[in-house]
Amino acid sequence: MSDSPAPLADPHLVFDAADGRRDLVILGSTGSIGTQAIDLVLRNPDRFRVTALSAAGGRVALLAEQARRLGVTTVAVAAEDAVPALRTALRDQYGAGEPLPEILAGPDAATALAASDCHTVLNGITGSIGLAPTLAALKAGRTLALANKESLIVGGPLVKALAAPGQIIPVDSEHAALFQALAAGTRADVRKLVVTASGGPFRGRTREELADVTREQALAHPTWAMGPVITINSATLVNKGLEVIEAHLLYDIPFDRIEVVVHPQSYVHSMVEFSDGSTLAQATPPDMRGPIAIGLGWPERIPDAAPAFDWTAASTWEFFPLDTDAFPSVGLARHVGGLGGTAPAVFNAANEECVDAFLAGQLPFNGIMDTVTAVVSEHGTPAPGTSLSVADVLEAETWARARARELSAKATAEARA
Repeated sequence: MSDSPAPLADPHLVFDAADGRRDLVILGSTGSIGTQAIDLVLRNPDRFRVTALSAAGGRVALLAEQARRLGVTTVAVAAEDAVPALRTALRDQYGAGEPLPEILAGPDAATALAASDCHTVLNGITGSIGLAPTLAALKAGRTLALANKESLIVGGPLVKALAAPGQIIPVDSEHAALFQALAAGTRADVRKLVVTASGGPFRGRTREELADVTREQALAHPTWAMGPVITINSATLVNKGLEVIEAHLLYDIPFDRIEVVVHPQSYVHSMVEFSDGSTLAQATPPDMRGPIAIGLGWPERIPDAAPAFDWTAASTWEFFPLDTDAFPSVGLARHVGGLGGTAPAVFNAANEECVDAFLAGQLPFNGIMDTVTAVVSEHGTPAPGTSLSVADVLEAETWARARARELSAKATAEARA
């Protein structure tokens, strides 16, 4: 391991903050990660100052409220047609004569903010549209608190080419857990990474028993409250497959030394097994404010960032092996991660389309992974040594989305015939 590249996420390295508060840019401020990050910032005004916010543009009233409470200088929305409503919302929030924040709009607005003057960029955007902001933040030398796993997965070589060792601090609960556990030893001491999965709402069911599950059942996650796409990804365990690829890229650990184990309580967020047989687990009650606090504050810890366990109350922690027959997504993710090139982008894009089709009642639950597998198979194997560009990623995603829609429509037509 000592001769392999330095990991992108390394708890022994961190870019130093300037004296006083850390200046932050929050991308995806009106989403789940963004709103919880703002809660942390407002409770710790002596540690953090937010200079800019970005959002998609669907919740302009909330964005305007956030801007006023944080006193930011710039706000950005991806949807240009949201600007008039945003400007009105800002005027409603600010007093007469108070200067309004600068407004940026369009698909490149978040990317511009990611390169702006700050210490840390929190990328809480959902989906592969977060790739350009991730690259911009790294190129500008910012510390990147990364909640947007898709940008690393679809653009792995591009991200690795730009990131300095330790420049990325992961915000996913699983990768924040690995990040913290890895601080206990050297890379040469690491034998295995163990990524935990709740198992979602269908833990224990066979593939046959999953054939007729409904949208409502799939959205009823037993542990976490999340958006619909990530909730379905947790039900299929695609999310866990993406996290395996992410762990490989972040920590430069081979796929055969990254294991997935089902842990229904979601108390242990992931574990590191060391060469002496010791396993270190990072555990907290399920709450994303803990991982967000690591991303924003490391190497310092933010007091009372999230609830702690009540050790006076009895509890049971269970662990089960992954059922790879009922949930083939992790194995397929390992496969595309090993292929590299545009294969992970094809996997991710096809899955997003299939999740949309399932949510719209156009594809059965098992059809999600069946269709994704077919699209990945058609994409084929990239040529050895092939370089990757942002244009390559976008082209592969466009093809994968179109092909997934075609196959989903064909499956729907055949089912109705």
